[in-house]
Amino acid sequence: METIFMMDPAVKCLLLLLVVAVLFITEKIPLAVTSIFAAVACWLLGLVDITEVFIGMSDSTVVLFGGMFIVGAAMFYTGLAQDIGGHIVKLFGTGEIKLMIGIMIIAAIMSAFLSNTGTTACLIPVVIGICKEAHIPVSREMMPLAFAAGLGGTITLIGTPPNIIANVALKAAGMADLQFSFFEYAWIGVPITVAGILYMIFIGRHLLPDREVTDFNVDNVEQEFEANETTKTKKIICGVIMLGVILAMATSIVPLEIAAVVGALLCVVTGCLSEKQAYASIDWVTIFLFAGMIPMATAMNTSGAGKLIAEYTVNAMGGNPSPYLITAVLFCLAVVLTQFMSNTASKALLCPVGIALASQVGASPRAVLMAILIASSCAFATPVGTPPNTLVLGPGKYTFMDYVKCGSGLVIVCLIVSVIVIPIVWPFFP
Repeated sequence: METIFMMDPAVKCLLLLLVVAVLFITEKIPLAVTSIFAAVACWLLGLVDITEVFIGMSDSTVVLFGGMFIVGAAMFYTGLAQDIGGHIVKLFGTGEIKLMIGIMIIAAIMSAFLSNTGTTACLIPVVIGICKEAHIPVSREMMPLAFAAGLGGTITLIGTPPNIIANVALKAAGMADLQFSFFEYAWIGVPITVAGILYMIFIGRHLLPDREVTDFNVDNVEQEFEANETTKTKKIICGVIMLGVILAMATSIVPLEIAAVVGALLCVVTGCLSEKQAYASIDWVTIFLFAGMIPMATAMNTSGAGKLIAEYTVNAMGGNPSPYLITAVLFCLAVVLTQFMSNTASKALLCPVGIALASQVGASPRAVLMAILIASSCAFATPVGTPPNTLVLGPGKYTFMDYVKCGSGLVIVCLIVSVIVIPIVWPFFP
């Protein structure tokens, strides 16, 4: 035991990550319990300060989750989600594939300009309503929703905030003239989004589970909805609140979490749902799972574990690797890191490494950086890699391995498209 505490912090962090990964995959204990265990273990091993162990519970994203769970539930209790789902079913039909295409296109477009977390949170109740209307298990459409939100976030500079990190890194390296423009990401973002949708239609959907459950009991909600004879006025009020939340998130008038919490408060105050119903609508597994992994992500960064992985990878490529090899290897490295640490952290860690490597072989860093940016957004293989994945965990009642089975193939598709498209749009030797 003493030997463990005397180990290098980076090594301790990697060993802990291995244990957590095994527990996630086997699910011998609940995912949320594993996540909280990871947070406590980070402190016991001296990887984070005591003040950081439960800091995830007050993280803005966790607050955003809670607020949007309540707003989403209000859409059900008022019957608004069912109505919207009915209209979308009329537009796309009741076929699973057609609905999947419609849901993914809508989510990707919204996510290109809104937060992918906010987009997923807003669409979850709508998708549940669609599935109920079309008599399709919710688990068949929730993961495609999350994946589409993640893919859509790669289309613009603001699709996911960490995209801006590449420009920051270029400016810090004295290469401000090489910074990416707002829509430049679309050259790779659109192809991988289209490829991702095709993957889900032809391959991914066959790997999705078939479960008829949600984050809160929709059948009970509908019974209460019918018993209360909810008025059309409440549907309108709930719709206005949701629209206000979306606009606030899109325009950044207030932070995402503030928009979500204010929306949740208004839903309760206006009677769209009761206080008791609001509490019951929060998926606590999602909350604890995400909050518990925040100290782990912090430890990956501060202990030097992420940097250690990067250094070993770079050394393994030899002294003078080709730019194509650099791009492919950094893509794979970023993909692995981003499954367990935030994409912000993985991008911040690898962008300087990518610039240095590109300079070493006399290549433009833009292709290498774009590979890192796209790879860091491909956190599809675990439920903790990105907030959208975590958000749909409860509604779809997914297991860890559900993400591994369906998401791993999507990661490979993104890698193939990136290796083909990136060198064409951003040449190594312009």
